[in-house]
Amino acid sequence: MKVLVTGGAGFIGSHLVDAYLARGDEVVIVDDLSSGKEENINKRAKFYKMDIQDTSLANIFKEEKIELVNHHAAQLDVRKSVADPIFDARVNILGILNILENCRQFEVNKVIFASSGGVIYGECKDEPAGESFPAGPLSPYGVSKLASEYYLYYYGKTFALNYTVLRYGNVYGPRQDPYGEAGVVAIFSEKMLENNEINIFGDGKQMRDYVYVGDVVRASLSCMENGHNDIFNVGTGEAISVNSLFKEMKEVLDYKKDAIYKPARTGELFKSFLNVSKAEKVLNWKPEVNFSQGLEETTAWFRKT
Repeated sequence: MKVLVTGGAGFIGSHLVDAYLARGDEVVIVDDLSSGKEENINKRAKFYKMDIQDTSLANIFKEEKIELVNHHAAQLDVRKSVADPIFDARVNILGILNILENCRQFEVNKVIFASSGGVIYGECKDEPAGESFPAGPLSPYGVSKLASEYYLYYYGKTFALNYTVLRYGNVYGPRQDPYGEAGVVAIFSEKMLENNEINIFGDGKQMRDYVYVGDVVRASLSCMENGHNDIFNVGTGEAISVNSLFKEMKEVLDYKKDAIYKPARTGELFKSFLNVSKAEKVLNWKPEVNFSQGLEETTAWFRKT
């Protein structure tokens, strides 16, 4: 199969590229390298340095005869979306519209879309959020993700374009960038290995659903032929506090310093975790890497790099 991975030089996208190639697929990457890295690009894939808003994207669809699109290219920074919602909308909404128009024109079989459980569901309280949990995005980034899901629904109903939406938890693992708007596991890994001080904002009791990147990749592969025109959570169903994360990483990396607690960030969710039973039933997928194992894999990569 000929697969296009947008954002294929990024953290999750590059792992997807590797998995598709290992499966025997032909892979095309579109990435403008604004956040992706050249060293993440698999040499066996065909790479185009291009913004997903570029009208020249049509030439790639025409020449490469794309059959499946896995769309991960995005403006990812929640704080940047708040500071510049117009830029966020251009990249995330106009970007996916450019992709969907090309999918329609060139008769692509399916689109897999990377969405976000945390920014769409909002506060989860005592129960993990299922796919029917009311949407309540509190940032332009969350709004753009939800709007993209509705555009996929429209193209599915109107043009019979198959799609699957995957709403991720907090993805972590090797190749995650510890700079900018990045996952806390990557940030803590970098700082601990350099013996720098670590700041925790608020009391550290904030809880998130941390899912290993390898499990996320398996979820994408499992919905290539299944889960058409549907939405699935991709997480673990468990919530882990920042304090617990910090304590476990201290032991793994033999970090001696205590965390420095700073004032809580305005608007930050207290608890976010995902019910993944639907993916287990329909996609025959479930997370396989537990948190301790995932931390070992991730910190080992950071040690090497």
